[in-house]
Amino acid sequence: MSEEQASSEVKESNHTFATLLEKIKDGTKGDKVTVRDLLDVVGRRAYGPVILLLGFISISPLTIVPGANWIFATVTWIIAIQIVFGRPYPWVPKRVLDSDFPREYLVSGLDKIEPWAKRIDKITKPRIVALSKPPFVNFVALICVAAAFLTYPLGLVPLGPLLPSLAILMIGLGLASRDGVLLIVAGVTFGGSIFLMTRLAGRILGMVGLS
Repeated sequence: MSEEQASSEVKESNHTFATLLEKIKDGTKGDKVTVRDLLDVVGRRAYGPVILLLGFISISPLTIVPGANWIFATVTWIIAIQIVFGRPYPWVPKRVLDSDFPREYLVSGLDKIEPWAKRIDKITKPRIVALSKPPFVNFVALICVAAAFLTYPLGLVPLGPLLPSLAILMIGLGLASRDGVLLIVAGVTFGGSIFLMTRLAGRILGMVGLS
């Protein structure tokens, strides 16, 4: 592992879910918030907090904005695939960074999940840390990419993206806290997403005129 990646791991371990939510709430202003604003608040020099942010947004009221699920799924797989290839820090295209959304939906989600975030922080801790390091983290990142891609078809069904989004959220939590147990749970949740996709495949194909 490179010195840059080791430094990145140290930074990730210093983040808690509740602290991240507070930073987002305090660091964004105005009626609109862009993807750039959100990434600037959490910092772009560690993958865990960024994926944690994307997972949170994917289950927040912000996703009622048409197309929001797909935009954040796109950001997620763009970032996660960079872990697969060992890029030290995440990069996101400028066009995606400039996408904006109403801040009120973001704040609403923050207020609802904050009490749960504090409870989650009490049970997360460094466990089976090897899963948050290469080569295992590369496989975890592949699961994150696949979960993001599942969001595209499942986004056509009400609440369809919830399971893959939860998997992404737990991957972010697991990476940020170096908690391998959470990464395993994320893998199980992703398995549930695949099962859901197989059950809804016919319905989704019918919606797009392919069945």
